[in-house]
Amino acid sequence: MSFKEIKGLLRMVNVDMNDMYAYGLFKECDRSNNEWLEGPEIEEFLRRLLKRPELEEIFHRYSGEDWVLSTAELLEFLEDQGEDGATLAHAQQLIHTYELNETAKQHELMTLDGFMMYLLSPEGAALNPAHTCVFQDMNQPLAHYFISSSHNTYLTDSQIGGPSSTEAYVRAFAQGCRCVELDCWEGPGGEPVIYHGHTLTSKILFRDVIQAVRDHAFTLSPYPVILSLENHCGLEQQAAMARHLHTILGDMLVTQLLDSQNPEELPSPEAKQISPELSALAVYCCASRLRTLRPAPAPPQPCQVSSLSERKAKKLIREAGNSFIRHNACQLTRVYPLGLRMNSANYNPQEMWNSGCQLVALNFQTPGYEMDLNAGRFLINGQCGYVLKPACLRQPDTTFDPECPGPPRTTFTIQVLTAQQLPKLNAEKPNSIVDPLVRIEIHGVPADCACKETNYVLNNGFNPRWGQTLQFQLRAPELVLVRFVVEDYDATSPNDFVGQFTLPLSSLKQGYRHIHLLSKDGASLSPATLFVHICIQSS
Repeated sequence: MSFKEIKGLLRMVNVDMNDMYAYGLFKECDRSNNEWLEGPEIEEFLRRLLKRPELEEIFHRYSGEDWVLSTAELLEFLEDQGEDGATLAHAQQLIHTYELNETAKQHELMTLDGFMMYLLSPEGAALNPAHTCVFQDMNQPLAHYFISSSHNTYLTDSQIGGPSSTEAYVRAFAQGCRCVELDCWEGPGGEPVIYHGHTLTSKILFRDVIQAVRDHAFTLSPYPVILSLENHCGLEQQAAMARHLHTILGDMLVTQLLDSQNPEELPSPEAKQISPELSALAVYCCASRLRTLRPAPAPPQPCQVSSLSERKAKKLIREAGNSFIRHNACQLTRVYPLGLRMNSANYNPQEMWNSGCQLVALNFQTPGYEMDLNAGRFLINGQCGYVLKPACLRQPDTTFDPECPGPPRTTFTIQVLTAQQLPKLNAEKPNSIVDPLVRIEIHGVPADCACKETNYVLNNGFNPRWGQTLQFQLRAPELVLVRFVVEDYDATSPNDFVGQFTLPLSSLKQGYRHIHLLSKDGASLSPATLFVHICIQSS
């Protein structure tokens, strides 16, 4: 490869290297001194390009002059990382797992390459690997969990004229969703249909959706699925709905209380005209209106669930914050987007979670930071769709109020070091190189919400360096989600999104960690990563 071709290669991998520096590196690798790089010379050029000086510095700090880590030296690094229960045996296991050099492995030593492989692995990632499995207590009442919930689940696009599809339910279940919505309307031939009423969205058969539930609801998670039926059918087609639920779901369907108590009294046929057959299937999630929580909350009715618009929920949060939290400690509350969101946009779910609302329903088909937060909230606990609420949101007599959370209890410090192999944004402009910056967003109670960002690095998406420290004071850390965002800086227009990763603060590991970035729709951007140092200190 000529120097010109090398420069083209660099642009392909999203780096605009200074010509003098690039040519100097080229000449160092041109052993034959003929202005061309061949075979091993190209390999050496790429090896030098892929050097991680920041990792070399950390490695050398623990290895000393011999440039290999013994098990004792690796253990010292693990202890400084804050790895719980780190032992020599664990250090040995890491060497045998990640070391590439067989001779080093036989002598229980780790080279720089093995160290890099370890830090790039899931064990070296920011997300606590122990939290990727179900690790929370799953024996508490349903009201004690955040439950991954979808709004207008049947839609794949806009709620005005977009197509409806059973595939949308399949996709929602694949993302761990545990509460899906079915808007049920009268259909031809006695068969109820699902679509967004009084719009141009296409229609799908109710029975086809129930079959999709049967076939796909439990492929990712074994935990209960709640079917939120918005019923617009007459008595005859309601009976057909009940029949399909019984015949298609069979023993999968909960049809009576699991203990010996009598079920709550069912509404009469004259009360919004619900057929006895369909109403009898609402055992633990009977619909109930929630108008006000004052002057005093009524006795808990655990089998009732209230469905509120985002506007109504915000009003309750504002006017009766602690009473609403106490209500949600015992009963389920579902929140859904306002009907005015014609393009199926989402609201920020964090405000609802802060008040203990369990079923915070979002349009899963609409990407954006709101769905990033939802994915981050339910990333943990095996992505089973149920996440145990913090203790302050589970106690019936709690005094917690998200508007007045008290003084700061935790200091969160993050040093943004480098990024690796960020994607090019515009395939139509092969010469365009990103100018990346990193923004750290804190989503929690209002007093904790904040964002800080680094400077931008000019013309380098391959291995940009920042070395900047950002710090946050947190009052309710148990509710905090941390969103890492990489953007392409633009002085004249809004920055372009490059990648992000969101997770709960409580699942964030300390020390030197890689953040594995995701695209706007949640897909992996591998090998794109951020390299950071994380410190979480409780006061």
